[in-house]
Amino acid sequence: MAKDIGHFIGGKHVQGTSGRTADVFNPNTGEVQARVALASKAELRAAIENAKAAQPAWAAKNPQFRARIMMKFLDLAATHKEELATLISMEHGKTVPDALGDLQRGVEVAEFACGIPHLLKGEYTDGAGPGIDMYSMRQALGVVAGITPFNFPAMIPLWKCAPAIACGNAFILKPSERDPSCPMRIAELFLEAGLPPGILNVVNGDKEAVDAILDHRDIVAIGFVGSTPIAEYIYTRGCAAGKRVQCFGGAKNHMIIMPDADMDQAVDALVGAGYGSAGERCMAVSVAVPVGQKTADILVEKLIPRVESLKIGPSTSGDADLGPLVTAAHLKKVKDYVDIGIKEGAKLKVDGRDFKLQGYENGFYMGGCLFDEVKPDMRIYKEEIFGPVLSVVRAKTYTEGLQLANDHEYGNGVAIFTRDGDAARDFAAKVQVGMVGVNVPIPVPLAYYTFGGWKRSGFGDLNQHGPDSVRFYTKTKTVTSRWPSGVKEGAEFVIPTMK
Repeated sequence: MAKDIGHFIGGKHVQGTSGRTADVFNPNTGEVQARVALASKAELRAAIENAKAAQPAWAAKNPQFRARIMMKFLDLAATHKEELATLISMEHGKTVPDALGDLQRGVEVAEFACGIPHLLKGEYTDGAGPGIDMYSMRQALGVVAGITPFNFPAMIPLWKCAPAIACGNAFILKPSERDPSCPMRIAELFLEAGLPPGILNVVNGDKEAVDAILDHRDIVAIGFVGSTPIAEYIYTRGCAAGKRVQCFGGAKNHMIIMPDADMDQAVDALVGAGYGSAGERCMAVSVAVPVGQKTADILVEKLIPRVESLKIGPSTSGDADLGPLVTAAHLKKVKDYVDIGIKEGAKLKVDGRDFKLQGYENGFYMGGCLFDEVKPDMRIYKEEIFGPVLSVVRAKTYTEGLQLANDHEYGNGVAIFTRDGDAARDFAAKVQVGMVGVNVPIPVPLAYYTFGGWKRSGFGDLNQHGPDSVRFYTKTKTVTSRWPSGVKEGAEFVIPTMK
C-alpha cells in the first residue's frame, strides 16, 4: 500500500492539507510506492512563520554551538548511511553504491560547515585613524530557502542547508517531489542532533510552492539546482523580488580526447562518467570529442563493446552498473531524444531503447546508447538529454575541440585526457567552463572549493559550497569605532578621511 508523505514543519511531521498529491514511483518496478503532498501557499507560510520565529535565537548561538550540532548530525548520518542510501535508491533508481556517494558528497559539505567558527571571522584594523578602529562581521540573513532536484536527493539539499544553518539562518527546503523521503529523513536527523525545531523545514510541492517561495517577502535568499529554463525563471523572478539568488542549470559536458591519451583510461572514464546513474547527473560526460580521425576510430571501436555490455539491474541489486531512470515520463523523453538523433543523421552505434529486464518489465530501464558523427547543429548536441546517451563529436584539431566546448551555451564541466602537460595547461587556461578536469572525467570540486558552472549553466555571482557558500548565506557589516579621548575637535563638514 502506498504511504503518504507530508511535510516537516517546526520539528514535526505535518500532513498535507492542500488536497493535492503527486505519485512517488519505485523505478525498478514502475509501481506507485508513495503519495507526496503538494503544499499550498498557506502551508508554506506556516513553515516560514516557524522558521522566522526560531531563527533569531539560533543566530544568537555562538558559532561553536552551531558547529557541534553539525558534528552530531555527521555522526547520525554515518550511523544511518545505509538507510539513507536505500531511500535514495528506491525512489531515484541509482544503485546503492552510487547513492552512498550521493550522501557522502553532501556529508563533506556538512563537514566543511563544522569550521564555521573560523569561516565567520571578520577583519580588524587597530588604529585605522586617530583613535579609530575598524572591524567587520558576518551575520546571518534570516530565513532562506533551497529548491533542489531529483537527481541528488541527499547531496544537493545538504549543499544548500548545511552552510546556511551553520551561518545562523533558518532554512526552508523544497526538494523534488519525485524522491522526497531522503530529505525528510535528513531533517529528522538534524532534529535528533539538537537542531532547534523550525530551523530546518521541508515543504514538499511543485510550482505552486516554488512561486510562493519566490514571492514571500520573509525569504531573503534562494538557492536552486535544476534545468536551465527553470533556473533562469527562478533567478529572474527572485531577483525582481529583491532576493539574493543563486541558480544552477543544465549542462552539456565535453571530454576532449587527445591523440596521446591513454585510450583505455579514456574509455573507462567515458563509460563511468557517461552512463553512471543512468546519465542523470549535471556533471555527466555526454559529449566525447576525439581529436583526429585515428583517435576517433579507435575510441568508438573500444566504446561499442563496453556500452553493449553495461550491466543494468535493479538499483538495490548491488552489482549493477546502473539502474532505471527516475520516472516513465523521463524515460520517454530520453528515448525521444534518441529518435531525434537518428532523424538528424547521427550514427547510432549502440541502441539501448528496447532494453527490458526480466522480472522487472514495468521498470523504467533503458540500455546505453552511443551516437557517432554527431554535429554541433543537432539537437542531441545542443540540448541536455539527462540519460544514458553519449554523443561522439569528431574534431580535426585540438583547437577545434576547444572551440566546441567554448561555443556551447552550457559551461558546467569539461575534461581533457592527454599525456601532454602543455596541452592540459593551455586547455585549463582557455576553456570557458566553470569546472575543468585534467584526466579526471567528473571534476566536481571538493567541499572546501566552490562548485558552479559558467554561461547558461549558472546564474548569480556566488557558487555552491566552499567559501562562496558562507558569503552567500551571510551579510557583511563594517563598524568604524572611536572612543572619546577628551580632545575636542569641533564639527567637520567634509567627508571623513584618514589624515
